[in-house]
Amino acid sequence: MDSSNDDALDIIITNVVATFRTRCHLNLRTIALEGINVIYKPEVGKVLMKLRKPKITASIWSSGKIICTGATSEDDAKRGARRLARCLQKLGFKVRFSAFKVVNVLAVCSMPFAIHLIDFTKKNRPIASYEPELHPAATYRIKSIKATIQVFSTGSITVTGTSHTHTHKHLHLAASFTYTAGLASLKD
Repeated sequence: MDSSNDDALDIIITNVVATFRTRCHLNLRTIALEGINVIYKPEVGKVLMKLRKPKITASIWSSGKIICTGATSEDDAKRGARRLARCLQKLGFKVRFSAFKVVNVLAVCSMPFAIHLIDFTKKNRPIASYEPELHPAATYRIKSIKATIQVFSTGSITVTGTSHTHTHKHLHLAASFTYTAGLASLKD
């Protein structure tokens, strides 16, 4: 893919999911009563806590495991996770921030052309599948970088992948795979 096509592939990271542990037991009732921006869900056994900056939502379990969603970068996810740990410390828990891991990154991109999904799937059969009765997008899996791409007929794509140290590079690689595969399906 040449540099003139890079402008057309504007990849936007929309969600980063991260987990971490507090290494202590958390009393959910205390968090619900004394915390700020908290929703207590006793039937599920968790507390939802929201932060405004960075804008994330955290699911907190009594075991000390916390899942953060909604960040738009890996740095924001880590910053938000550390802020959550600090909020829990201020509530009186002996929280130690540990085992931080980014588990999922979701990005969106729009191709400069529409894609005929049936032709696209036929040309990329081993790694692409399309079931129009189940989902309006073709699923394109790239095992080498552990990414799944949903390709829609309008040309918009969503890339879901696990985190690596070069996440944005991997998302560009996945989008370029789809771009060249989409161009190949247009030529015939």
